[in-house]
Amino acid sequence: MTSRSNSALLIVGHGSTVNSDSSPPTLTHAAEIRRRKLFAEVGCAFWKEEPSLRDALFLFDPESVREVYVVPNFISEGYFTQTVIPREVELNGRLTKRSNGQIWKYCEPVGNHSMMTELLLKRAGEVAQDAMMTDLLLQRARQVARDVDPRETSLLIVAHGTDLNENSAVAAKREAEKIRALGKYATVLNVYMEEPPLVSDWRKLAKTPNVVVVPFFISDGLHSYEDIPRLLGIARKQSTRLRSPGRPTTRQPTKSPAAGGEIFQRNPHKIEGRSLFYAPSIGTDPGFADIIIEQTAKFDSEAYPDRGAKLIPKT
Repeated sequence: MTSRSNSALLIVGHGSTVNSDSSPPTLTHAAEIRRRKLFAEVGCAFWKEEPSLRDALFLFDPESVREVYVVPNFISEGYFTQTVIPREVELNGRLTKRSNGQIWKYCEPVGNHSMMTELLLKRAGEVAQDAMMTDLLLQRARQVARDVDPRETSLLIVAHGTDLNENSAVAAKREAEKIRALGKYATVLNVYMEEPPLVSDWRKLAKTPNVVVVPFFISDGLHSYEDIPRLLGIARKQSTRLRSPGRPTTRQPTKSPAAGGEIFQRNPHKIEGRSLFYAPSIGTDPGFADIIIEQTAKFDSEAYPDRGAKLIPKT
């Protein structure tokens, strides 16, 4: 896309009142995009933090900002992207014209982008040469297990599951299918915390000597710091937080969220003669800044085909 002096970007995140690691990835991606000077302004708004979604209505001066691109930093379509965000930000559809003359453009969530696959693989060894959601998944996979032969490795993409998060489960399955089709790994599986196939069954599901696990979440938190490690059998201490393999109980954090990051520093985890590599959540990858920008370009390419919108390269 071309740089626009009268356009703003609003990145929408969920946020959290209990997990201090929820919003930093969104804020970091915003800072990177701001650095590139592609938009007149770049702002963030959250459902559970400040600035709130309602505050977003007043973030951009209509005298200098004539159009606002709204990009949900969510892993998939769902209740928040289809109901909460449009309601709170007063969007009438993909294109909303305000009484002050501003045009608000509602883009697809980041999790819908094809770059996700490469990012997942990046999380699972070394950074690939071609990065863009499928792309980012690939890169993440290679980052966490740099010297492991993918042909002797199973890649597990972990989503939450449950009826309340049906779309995230569908998105994880979609990415697993894309990566599987590339033939890079011996086995590629989508697994879940709360529905079959369960991540806790990884020993039965994966037959290879090496296993790489990538959480399919926008940010790190108690799921990636505690719940998934416990289900994998790599957590250092047991607690009563899980009532059964795959059913988290009422959340009672036993340590600060930031302290949980040390789980990613202990790779590989040696279990029953196999090596298990555990990656940070996909949404913490810096490549998400590119996906956010690409979603605004995609909006314009679909709404205005003659513009030929393209991503401006990083500098």
